[in-house]
Amino acid sequence: MPVPARRLPSWVWVSGLTTGAVAAVVVLTVKAEQGPHPTAATRPTASASANADAKPSASPKASPAPSKTGVPDASGTGRRVVYDLSDHRVWLVDADDTARRTFVVWPGTIGPVPGTYTVSVRKDATTGSDGVEIEHIIYFSVVSGVNIAFSNAVDGSSPPPAASGAQTGGIRMAKADGAALWAFGDTGTKVRVVE
Repeated sequence: MPVPARRLPSWVWVSGLTTGAVAAVVVLTVKAEQGPHPTAATRPTASASANADAKPSASPKASPAPSKTGVPDASGTGRRVVYDLSDHRVWLVDADDTARRTFVVWPGTIGPVPGTYTVSVRKDATTGSDGVEIEHIIYFSVVSGVNIAFSNAVDGSSPPPAASGAQTGGIRMAKADGAALWAFGDTGTKVRVVE
C-alpha cells in the first residue's frame, strides 16, 4: 500500500521565503555600501537667505557660483560636507576637492564647535524641537545633550526665530538643498566645521 506524501505547512514555506528575501537585501546593501558614492548635483538651484523671515522661492534661481563663495581654505581635503559657522553656508565637496553645490543655512541656537565629524545617523523625517515637520535629517554631533543635524522643513519654509531660551541644534536649509545634502551625505561622510 502506497504511503501518501507529506506536505509541508504553509508557514514553513513563508518562513523560508522571508529568510531568503532578508538575506538577499543584506547582500545587496553590503554591495551598495562598497560601491561608488553619488556626487552632488552640479546644476545651480534655489538658495535660501540667512534672514529668518525669508521663504525659499518655488521657482529655481541660480545660487552664487562656488568661485564667488569658494570653499574655505582650512576645510580639509577629499569628499566632505563643509559648514562655515560665520557665513552660515554649506558646501558639498567631491573627492577631487571640487565644490559641487553651496547654499545658505539657518543655524539653531546651539552649534557645533569647529572640527571634523562624520555623519553618524540619518533619519527620513520627524518633527523638529520647534514643532516643524522636517525631513532629510543628517546627524553629526552632540553639544550639551542637544543633537546637531542638518535638515529641511517638509513644507520648504524657513525656520521661525527660536523662542527665548529654547535650545535647538537643527541646521535648516531650503528643500532642494536638503535633498541634495541627503543624496550626498551618507553615513560616514566627513563633515568639516570651520569658523
